[in-house]
Amino acid sequence: MQIINSNTVLMIKVLFFAQLREQLHTDAIDLPFIADESIAALKQRIVLLHPEWQAVLQATQLLASINHDYAKSHSLVPAGAEVGFFPPVTGG
Repeated sequence: MQIINSNTVLMIKVLFFAQLREQLHTDAIDLPFIADESIAALKQRIVLLHPEWQAVLQATQLLASINHDYAKSHSLVPAGAEVGFFPPVTGG
């Protein structure tokens, strides 16, 4: 966890979209920032905090974004980022 001064802890916001929101019974959580943490590691940390979410978050088709841009599982999450998780997008 990176601390700027004794009163400020850097955070990231994690958003859940579409059916994930219903399955997890929440649309967002805030977590302390950890330097050099990837999307995959962030998902693992969320599962450690909420083991009941494991099946939903470990789905291989789950997509992610960092600050509204698609992200890969190895993408690093910057301080103050907004991370989104969502099911595959289909067109019509």
